[in-house]
Amino acid sequence: MSQPQKMEMSNGQKNGAVAFKLNDASESVKMDQLSVPQRIQHISGSVEEQVDPFCDPKNPKRISFHDVTSAAFLIKGGVERTPCPRSTSSESYGMDLYLKKDFLQYTGSFKERGARYALLCLSEEQKRRGVISASLGNHALALSYHGWKLSIPVTVVMPTAAPIMKVQKCRNYKARVIVEGRDMGEAKALAMRMAQDEKLLYINGYDHPHIMAGQGTIGLEILEQVPEPDAVVVPVGGGGLIAGIATALKALSPKTKIIGVESEKCASFSKALDNKGPIDTPIKNTLADGLAVPKVGVNAFVTAQPLIDRMVIVKEEWIAVAILRLVEEEKCVVEGAGGAGLAAILAGHLDDLKGKKVVVLLCGGNIDTTVLGRCLERGLAAEGRLVKFNVEVSDRPGGINDLCALLVRVGVSIKDIMHERAWLRDIYTVEVKVVCETVDWAHSLQLKNELKKFYTKVQFSDVPLALNEKTLDV
Repeated sequence: MSQPQKMEMSNGQKNGAVAFKLNDASESVKMDQLSVPQRIQHISGSVEEQVDPFCDPKNPKRISFHDVTSAAFLIKGGVERTPCPRSTSSESYGMDLYLKKDFLQYTGSFKERGARYALLCLSEEQKRRGVISASLGNHALALSYHGWKLSIPVTVVMPTAAPIMKVQKCRNYKARVIVEGRDMGEAKALAMRMAQDEKLLYINGYDHPHIMAGQGTIGLEILEQVPEPDAVVVPVGGGGLIAGIATALKALSPKTKIIGVESEKCASFSKALDNKGPIDTPIKNTLADGLAVPKVGVNAFVTAQPLIDRMVIVKEEWIAVAILRLVEEEKCVVEGAGGAGLAAILAGHLDDLKGKKVVVLLCGGNIDTTVLGRCLERGLAAEGRLVKFNVEVSDRPGGINDLCALLVRVGVSIKDIMHERAWLRDIYTVEVKVVCETVDWAHSLQLKNELKKFYTKVQFSDVPLALNEKTLDV
């Protein structure tokens, strides 16, 4: 296989397409005119071949408490000091629960802390040249916003899967936005190549030492707001957030337990612990897209690994329930990653903390509105409050009316109803499909029992039994 040709970035950029000029050719090539294999060839090398000097696997960097306090001093006044109130539902969870609401940052994410600190630490020459990074959303938003505020040029490369809303917001913050690459791997490869060609500094969104130190300022705020907590629960993706927070907390409150939470669809930090080092981990589509990092950071791992007391993996259904609970009970709208910590409590993974003082980090609120709707419905279904069933009723006049009367007696609210005749063997019956809302799982069981008293063919859509049983206890 021939080696890819060396490229230089051209000065021109048209319609969002990146143009490259080959050293041994006279014509420019636009990325959007190339096939995917050609794009990868033009990016010139994989991510592994282009080593980030700040995130070198052969020379990992461990941040210190001094790094975190330095970050706190520099970013003070530039980011929000977010509240950490006691949960309105502490009694129902059986613990003294506090919610650190870092989704209330201007861009809706904790990422602002590290982004601002990393930008402030640049040399004057680098501030003039600018920085670059690859991101699906939150890091790109934070870097773009604070780059704009500090008058530092920012370029972000976002894969085609990035939400349109986040892409547009980065442009609103005056960043140069390049939407290219099928996934984060291709986007990062392009960003690092551009960093080399344009002499821009590449800032890793979760593993750069200044990024981790900036995120650690959350830990300092938590201890000021909730003295001597028994445990702090932190969502984990690339590992930079928990590395920074654990560094701050263990220095000032060594008895506080640090508990990391991952989705079952992207448990890359747990895999790294088993492997005794970062390892590529297959990830699946998840509600907690902010945690979907296939390989944790090398700096984050060496910093966090000795400080974390426990890792917890939660099912997707519990993340949906957590998002629903936070909307209904706390009036907080968070993304999947932001709800992961509460999901671990709802799932019963942290029952040993009952009766103790616990802080849960709500780290991000940038959830797409359509995804939020699906999460709320999935949460209602998981709790047994949104029920779907099929039932065969008599096709005589009044058959469907009798079914509706039964539903009224049970006290459920019909959300959708339709009937089907053509595909039934019995021409004297009709299948009715109903979606209805109940009070809780016990109420849905009552509905199920009442239907079976009057109808012989009733089929309910399945919800994981373990989830249903646990929901009754909460």
